[in-house]
Amino acid sequence: MSVVISGGGPAGMMLGLMLARAGIEVTVLEKHGDFLRDFRGDTVHASTVRLMDELGLGRKFAALPQSRLGNMVMPVPGVGPVALSAYEKLPAPYNYIAMIPQWDLLNLLVEEAKREPAFTVRMNTEATGLLREGGRVVGVRYRTRDGEEGELRADLTVAADGRHSTLRREAGLVPEEYPMPFDVWWFRLPRHGHEQGVPPNIVPGFGERELALSLTRDDYFQIAYFAAKGSDPRLRAEGVERFRARIARLFPQYADRVDQLASMDDVHLLDVKLNRLHRWYADGLLLIGDAAHAMSPAGGVGINLAIQDAVAAATLLAEPLRHGRPTTAALARVQRRRERPTVIMQRMQQVLHGTIFTPILTGRRVGPPTQLAMLVRFVPGFRQIPSRLIALGPRPEHAPAFARRSAA
Repeated sequence: MSVVISGGGPAGMMLGLMLARAGIEVTVLEKHGDFLRDFRGDTVHASTVRLMDELGLGRKFAALPQSRLGNMVMPVPGVGPVALSAYEKLPAPYNYIAMIPQWDLLNLLVEEAKREPAFTVRMNTEATGLLREGGRVVGVRYRTRDGEEGELRADLTVAADGRHSTLRREAGLVPEEYPMPFDVWWFRLPRHGHEQGVPPNIVPGFGERELALSLTRDDYFQIAYFAAKGSDPRLRAEGVERFRARIARLFPQYADRVDQLASMDDVHLLDVKLNRLHRWYADGLLLIGDAAHAMSPAGGVGINLAIQDAVAAATLLAEPLRHGRPTTAALARVQRRRERPTVIMQRMQQVLHGTIFTPILTGRRVGPPTQLAMLVRFVPGFRQIPSRLIALGPRPEHAPAFARRSAA
């Protein structure tokens, strides 16, 4: 009984940890030598915070550098600021979203997984293809950064290698793509000393055919700039001075620091995708996380859905793996468990795209959706609906008994 996982992101590492705790021999292949890549998904939602407690990692997780994400506050003309969410109203202690560098979370998961004799991680090692016998996937081909090539056989291969999944392509699985109206450019601006008391809310900035969001971090502001999909060549051709002017117009309060963007190399493009496989598995192969369903950044739910996929996969497959190779019926149960929550969250994102993003980016509206803000303001309890859906998800998973530990 052995498992090879391609991809050392949140889904791959969480699955590796949990299967190793079940006594399953598991190897995770990660093509990079470390996890230090900026502007990866780092919103850790309440469902994941609770999971860390169940795994006995709550104290170590709480000790990692992090901040709590506040509500999104929308300025409404004639009314003032209106909060669109209410995370603080959720049941304590899981009534917040943590903002934590993804590399810190991944390092914690790897550190804990290495305590398990059944766990192995190979850094600087990329899965480049699938091994097949008689139509069944029986492992992967890999290549190290030094150019060494080899094969690794396994009873189950898991593709957790992201939205551009190599193993998905090798398996001939093609996701259905849904229209996306925008791309996102991420960058950071410094916080001044007198701004340390600024509430950690998500602050929007509205312009003509553009908008941006400012997220308050420990010592900087993380900015997401939204514009029509395919705008990257134009923005980069216009140059950094023009881009600084755009940001200063959207956020006048940051006009005194936009010169910290030295060049457009400081602005990182996210090519936003929203897609989903019709089938998340083949004989001997399972796809989870972005490899099975890429999410837009709306709501910041991608990392948490991926982790929920991993928990469900470990829960449903540990026992079949103890008895040998899991059948396609066993793999199908993972998809049945996680497909509906994925569909619900993608439809929620499409609603957000249609009510907030698309009208602005197409020029049909400048500024916030007043009707939505009024609904939030005057309908009691309405804010808690999206808050619960985002923070906990439509079907939050819990750690199975074999993966639980007492707090260290």
